[in-house]
Amino acid sequence: MRLAVLLDRVSPLPEARYVMFYCANAMNLSGDKYYESIDLDGAYHPQTIFAYEMSDQALPIAHGAPPRLRDERQLGYKMAKYIIRIELIADFAQIGDGNGGYWEDQGYEWWAEI
Repeated sequence: MRLAVLLDRVSPLPEARYVMFYCANAMNLSGDKYYESIDLDGAYHPQTIFAYEMSDQALPIAHGAPPRLRDERQLGYKMAKYIIRIELIADFAQIGDGNGGYWEDQGYEWWAEI
């Protein structure tokens, strides 16, 4: 489904600027969980989907189940898998190192345009 459909159901507050995705997968031996974000404009883009099915079947774990993000305009690290929680936020200040995602906190660019 388009991510916009889900967002319309929750009616984001006016101060929401980003969609934060929190994932079940641990990224290191310390158990730090993966997290990623996209801006609200990108979340409403027609090519941004919240995938929970593939070929009319439940999305398999190997492909990121339960649901995963697909943003066809950005590189793969922006396409969060194993999503367990979504949050609409105004900024990243209190999340990780404040750069908008796990890999961004490691030095990657926040906008990962293809």
